[in-house]
Amino acid sequence: MNLSFELEKYLIKNGAKGVGFADITPFTPKKGLNNGVVFYINYPKEIMKNMQNAPTPEYQKGLISLNIMLDSIGMKCEEYLMNRGYKAYAQTRKRLGHNFGEFNSFELPHKTIATRAGLGWIGKSALLTTNKYGSALRLSSVLTNAPLDIGTPILKSKCGTCMECKKACFGGAISGKEWSYKLKRNEFYDYKKCEEYALKISKENLGKSDTICGKCIFACPHTQKYIKL
Repeated sequence: MNLSFELEKYLIKNGAKGVGFADITPFTPKKGLNNGVVFYINYPKEIMKNMQNAPTPEYQKGLISLNIMLDSIGMKCEEYLMNRGYKAYAQTRKRLGHNFGEFNSFELPHKTIATRAGLGWIGKSALLTTNKYGSALRLSSVLTNAPLDIGTPILKSKCGTCMECKKACFGGAISGKEWSYKLKRNEFYDYKKCEEYALKISKENLGKSDTICGKCIFACPHTQKYIKL
């Protein structure tokens, strides 16, 4: 039995839309857990199609729903691996809470594992971007010592000269500089400006301040292609 194949099949059966495996030896936060399992769920088209005036109540509810589903899948993945004799640690939101650190991200972001697994690249919006769904997805990950079939890392942006997310960002958070694995997030994206604008626009649209927006997700040409399929 091929563990990677069986695990991917199991995670997709439990709701994941995409799964990848990465070598995270250089930056694992858990000693000995040198492989990462990363998976995502895409936002439904019906939600994304109505995001011209993002954020919307439907987007907010969808985000919460996807986060709950991802935590559930993460715990099932952890249990699956541990039942087979491996160590595993699911990086769930429930476990990690909102302790995002200096640059508003987890110690080992899910999207870092995703690029190392070859699932996509980091867009100018600082979000994982894929050919199939654009940035209209949410991620989670599990750290493990299980032997997995590691994907081919994506280390450079595929955004090229596109500036659609930059134009859509009224908070001025997106510099337009292309990502590469050598860059730190704050070198091409200002999360403080993003958060400041999100608090303002969510108050206007939703009646309560929240750190969600979604304008850059909607604007991405790959997201638009997904919506229109």
